[in-house]
Amino acid sequence: MRKLTLLTLVVVFGLLAGCVAPVAAPVAEEAATEAAPAEAAAPSVCGADEEVTITYVGDPAGKHPVAEAATIERFKALCPNITVNRIEGDANGQNLLASYLTAFEAQSADLDVIRVDVIWPGLLADHLLDMKQFVSQEQIDSYLPALIVNDTVDGRLVALPLRIGFGMLYYRTDLLEKYGFDAPPATWDELAMMAQTIQDGERAAGNSEFWGFVWQGNAYEGLTTNALEWQVSNGGGMIVSPEGEIQVNNPETAAAFERAAGWVGTISPPGVVSYQEEDARAVWHAGNAAFMRNWPYAYSSSRDSEAIGGNFAVAPVPAGDAGVGAAALGGWHIGVSRYSKHPEAAAAFAAYMTSAENQKHYSIDTSSPPAVAALYEDPDIKAAIPFADPAIVAITTPRPSTVTAGKYNEVSTLYFTAVHSILTGEEDAATALELLELDLQKLLGQ
Repeated sequence: MRKLTLLTLVVVFGLLAGCVAPVAAPVAEEAATEAAPAEAAAPSVCGADEEVTITYVGDPAGKHPVAEAATIERFKALCPNITVNRIEGDANGQNLLASYLTAFEAQSADLDVIRVDVIWPGLLADHLLDMKQFVSQEQIDSYLPALIVNDTVDGRLVALPLRIGFGMLYYRTDLLEKYGFDAPPATWDELAMMAQTIQDGERAAGNSEFWGFVWQGNAYEGLTTNALEWQVSNGGGMIVSPEGEIQVNNPETAAAFERAAGWVGTISPPGVVSYQEEDARAVWHAGNAAFMRNWPYAYSSSRDSEAIGGNFAVAPVPAGDAGVGAAALGGWHIGVSRYSKHPEAAAAFAAYMTSAENQKHYSIDTSSPPAVAALYEDPDIKAAIPFADPAIVAITTPRPSTVTAGKYNEVSTLYFTAVHSILTGEEDAATALELLELDLQKLLGQ
């Protein structure tokens, strides 16, 4: 399968419009927009003029609250009549999604603007407004086209792209030099060898808490992304192919998961099977890991870590038997609840937050690659996000959320549960993958 290549999109669409001011349509209910096109009126950037307060579900503590607060301040200067009440969302994606669904099923007006994972548009579409009624076509055209396709469900643009993400390998440059390694590992076997060598040396030097490699092994969506990288890089397929073929029960996938299980308690902490992103980052930031698999968000904070002292760099996720690595495609987008009491104001904030003007600030503040194509040619972005290079972005691999649509959450849950059972030794790989295949066949009607 051809992988989604961000670099190609950037090159082709790099001349698209950059900074576009948000435009809000003066229509409160989505249904009312069908009678008249949004451009028929002269809409206000801030929606209605009355004083209103909206609630935005932001990132959890430890990720991007400072950048979000700065975004809110810039928006307040533009729209002083709108107060944005930022609340922290759950750090666990599954829990965050569950909280959204609970609120939406009750048609609660408590949430106005929410963060939408790149894999959720199909799941949440019925509860989100069509943003084409609230933003200009120029702004829509400024985004990487693949992201607009991702966020369009039955012709409705249910979210606006904010940032993209991809798995990548963080490594300690000082420790590689110390132990005689000229370059980061190109394969998983090289990683295991380097990690063991560095771990043994650092422990012998007195750091008993040092580990070779930390990653995300808890039973949640983060394990799906890690395991997908192991599977694809080993030639095991794509979980579910774009044509709907289930691709999990094969020797290549079994070997990839057995390899990862062998890391637990050797080059990775025994507790890595309960790690999420922040757990891995905590070990890395303390200077107690040689390698870390994580997302771009951890880059800026790694630069500020006193224990690391700037002695790190990033590289593509290593390759398995397929000869090339795979980096799970991630990212977060912004949606507006259809149950909001202030849809124009909420849409105005969503439009501003995802505009090129704000995305430049946000990307620099968070080291998150932007969703606006033209920003990849911006010199400030290039300086702030040096890891967005061809070698890393060229291996981005999407999860099967499009082909499985509303069943993706169940597909992912079955997948990460099976992988977790292999990592913990509860099941051998052959048995776990055979059962996983049967469960996916039943779920997908095969």
